[in-house]
Amino acid sequence: MKKESSRNEWSGKSRGGALGYLSFVYIIKTFGLTAAYALLSIVVIYFIPFAPKATSSVWYFSRKILGNSRFDSLIFLYKNYFSLGVTLIDKTAVAAGKADEFSFEFNEPEEVKKILNDKSGAIIIGAHFGNWEVGAPFFDKYGKEMRVVMVDAEYQKIKMILEREKRVDTFKVIPISEDIFSNIFEIRDALADGAYVAIQGDRLTSSTKNETVKFMGEDAQFPLGPFIMAARFGFPVVFYYAVRTGFKHYSFHFSLCPVSGVSSQKRVFEKQILEEYVKSLEKVVKIAPEQWYNYYKFWI
Repeated sequence: MKKESSRNEWSGKSRGGALGYLSFVYIIKTFGLTAAYALLSIVVIYFIPFAPKATSSVWYFSRKILGNSRFDSLIFLYKNYFSLGVTLIDKTAVAAGKADEFSFEFNEPEEVKKILNDKSGAIIIGAHFGNWEVGAPFFDKYGKEMRVVMVDAEYQKIKMILEREKRVDTFKVIPISEDIFSNIFEIRDALADGAYVAIQGDRLTSSTKNETVKFMGEDAQFPLGPFIMAARFGFPVVFYYAVRTGFKHYSFHFSLCPVSGVSSQKRVFEKQILEEYVKSLEKVVKIAPEQWYNYYKFWI
């Protein structure tokens, strides 16, 4: 039986098909990044009226959660869509071999450095915020493989670019359908081999269990899968976000989850990890709310 579409969940598809990505590759290679941004500034206007569900969710976020006026919310809509477009362009540019055109700064607390330099595996939980993919090469300095848990349909877009450009990906993907547990043994083995396993913790789909928590002052549903995995496997948990702070410049934020480890009370433990994650996500979303990209009815 088909589930009600009114549930607060992501459809499993993101905007911007493979053709769109490859078009940006052509523009970037032929005319440069600045030309791609200029084209984006015009194209993005299309999405405000012609992506009604996404526009509705961004409008709600701006008006009800951030408390912006109607005029400011119109500006916020444009900034959010433009910011998403810049994210797509930048990660496409990195995949196409343009990483040296970007500059980065890193916020790595000592306890995170210790974890990332250890021989043990680690679970890295991020969000659909900023641009985590531009920071993937950063993990190479630790000499480990990075495995990214990603919905297979999303990865196919990136894979097409890499194959067309004859580029090697900076990270390996563990593809899943929509349920994180569909490849649970591959995830377990990667962690046991000392790899980083990265996953996003802020997007609900029809196949995921959820937990209702306070986020930005209102009740919202978060998927439990990443936090169940973190609680059961017992590896250190690091929260990671990449914030665009200027023209072709990013700041990477890392924090160690204070309750990561092993606990006999699995159910309580997974909720504690989720709560710590939501606190960390709220901090970065407040820094740059226009860089948070969840285009569905997020709050209850």
